[in-house]
Amino acid sequence: MTTPSDTQSLILSRAATRPGNLALPLPEGLVGAAAKMVVGKMIACGWLEEVEANLRRSEPMWRETGDGHSTTLIATEAGLEAIGIEPVVASAVASVRKAKPKAEPAETPDDTATAKTVTVRAGTKQAQIIAMLQRPEGATVAEMVEATGWLAHTVRGSISGALKKKLGLPIAAEKVEGRGTVYLLHG
Repeated sequence: MTTPSDTQSLILSRAATRPGNLALPLPEGLVGAAAKMVVGKMIACGWLEEVEANLRRSEPMWRETGDGHSTTLIATEAGLEAIGIEPVVASAVASVRKAKPKAEPAETPDDTATAKTVTVRAGTKQAQIIAMLQRPEGATVAEMVEATGWLAHTVRGSISGALKKKLGLPIAAEKVEGRGTVYLLHG
């Protein structure tokens, strides 16, 4: 497998911290033919993907397709793995982009300046909970408490606050006979 260059690693690591793994804007100074060459190689390696830009969310535009649409760039699971982000975390973060978007309030010009960046680091307790939620059988609060050492209210707060609200992950809860409430990550 090819190893990303310093510039490619910078693009991927910045994308990993942005909502939806957006790879734009590119590093300062990377413009024109050089930008096209770097991005072209990253798309060929499967590290970046060109997707339709959501201009309502003010997503940065990579190029216009000529049919009235514009595209943006996102880091793929393979791209995030290439810089050392675990596959489980990469797929969970990638699923945020594929999740059905919620209706958003009208934005003011200042909203883009204050946009939050989201990071899920590999090897953390949060990543461990995401992995447990992705299992076909899901996970109960008690199982997540045992795995992380957190208290039950901390696990529930992490699910509702960090995972659902901040990361936008589609997490469902269902009652299972003999286990109680089981949480599952759909995506």
